[in-house]
Amino acid sequence: MSDTANTPETEGGREPAAMSVRGAAVWAMAGQYISFAIQFCSSVVISRFFLSPAEVGLFSIGLAAALLVSILQDFGLSRYLAAQPTLSREEIARCSSVAFLFSFVIASLIAAAAYPMAQAYHQPALMKILLIISASYLFLPLAVVPMALMARSMQFHRHFAVNVGGALVQATVAVSLAWAGSSSFALAWATVGSAVARGLIAQAMRRAPPWPLRLDGVKPVLAFGSRSSLLYFTGALGTRSPDLIVGKMLTMAAVGLYSRAVSLSDQFRMLIAGAIGSVFFPAFARIRDRGEPLGPAYLRVCSGYTAIVWPGMAGLAFAAQPLVHLLYGPAWSGVAPLLQWIALSELLFIAMPLNTDLPILMGRMDKLMVFCVIDTVMSLALLAGGAHWGVQGAAISRMAYAVGYVALYARFMHEITQFDVKIMAGIYARSFVAMLAALAPLAATYLFWQSPDQIALPVLLGAVAVGVALWLVALVLLRHPVVNELEGLAEKVPLLRRVVRA
Repeated sequence: MSDTANTPETEGGREPAAMSVRGAAVWAMAGQYISFAIQFCSSVVISRFFLSPAEVGLFSIGLAAALLVSILQDFGLSRYLAAQPTLSREEIARCSSVAFLFSFVIASLIAAAAYPMAQAYHQPALMKILLIISASYLFLPLAVVPMALMARSMQFHRHFAVNVGGALVQATVAVSLAWAGSSSFALAWATVGSAVARGLIAQAMRRAPPWPLRLDGVKPVLAFGSRSSLLYFTGALGTRSPDLIVGKMLTMAAVGLYSRAVSLSDQFRMLIAGAIGSVFFPAFARIRDRGEPLGPAYLRVCSGYTAIVWPGMAGLAFAAQPLVHLLYGPAWSGVAPLLQWIALSELLFIAMPLNTDLPILMGRMDKLMVFCVIDTVMSLALLAGGAHWGVQGAAISRMAYAVGYVALYARFMHEITQFDVKIMAGIYARSFVAMLAALAPLAATYLFWQSPDQIALPVLLGAVAVGVALWLVALVLLRHPVVNELEGLAEKVPLLRRVVRA
């Protein structure tokens, strides 16, 4: 993948000079790390001192229901704008208007579902939670198009400001209201605060207001958006409805435990590599526009993901019991066994990345739609089956689903990118060995020194630090392709640049 990106003309002139792909990745990761730290610390404080698993579970059900509808919020606008060779002011105005109208529709749908959801789950407070969450979607259009334009021009330092600012406001509101005794409503109001902050910051970074409305010539936008939204909605059924299913089949406390395990796994994965994904779509769009093959670039993406995410998620599963006990306390001990299965399933999910982005980019949306329907049915069926054996059965079902996911998408991604299968197998093998090297110190600590239920925090951190060192040594000895990428990223950070050059 080229380290630089050509910038198309837009808005009647030239975009600000686009940063390199590696530079964009550094900004994206910095924003992700800081946002993660803020959100993680606030979740620990709230869970340990203020809210019970049942209270968190109640909010999780409301949020899951809202997220099923909110998939229409973006309406494919981010991908639509990133994929266009050129853009005019009129086209940007049309996209902004579409974002505004759909946000109003989504807010109305969530509000309308508030009472039926409260009745279905026999939780009167759920109605108020959904009404509060619905208000947050009225502010999201202020951020959708500006952030898409920032990503298009690879201006990820501005993404940094939006994401970190939104995380700060969300954490402040959540902790303050939880401390004041607002229970689950603290988390609901925090989503409103985050939406307002992100919208205002995005508009300050790059103005693209949804007014005055411009609906002439929106047919191409609506055509792309309707197809991509249907696609994402089918995917959302599989990824965002587990809380609804667990809540209906089990208890509020079970939802809280399951939701916390999924949240920890997702946050940790995003901390490791999730932010870089926002850089890949515009970068691959430029590779496509230059007529270059996608295979080599896709191999580099898989190399980076597996080399970095595999040891991270396996380490999270390995350290689940002491981490949950140390961070959240005994009331949340039931999260640990769930987190182990959910974190391990990420090893398989991350092995075949960009499974929706690249098919959309290469015009394979119809076939992708079929795959997404199969994917969703498989996910929900396995989850419902697993939930019959309790919340741990629901977590174990995620591993079975991950196996089916790889089997479903592997050949399809090969058709699109034409990656070299032998090189891919070699990447997987090297990443797996590096992962084992990273886990070895903690495994030895458990076996010969302190067990998972007795390990002290300094010992845990020491084992992790030694594991990171062994992981880096293994990558170098194995001549893993990711070493060059890590060196390139380090060159973008002044402090790390001196270390790399030394």
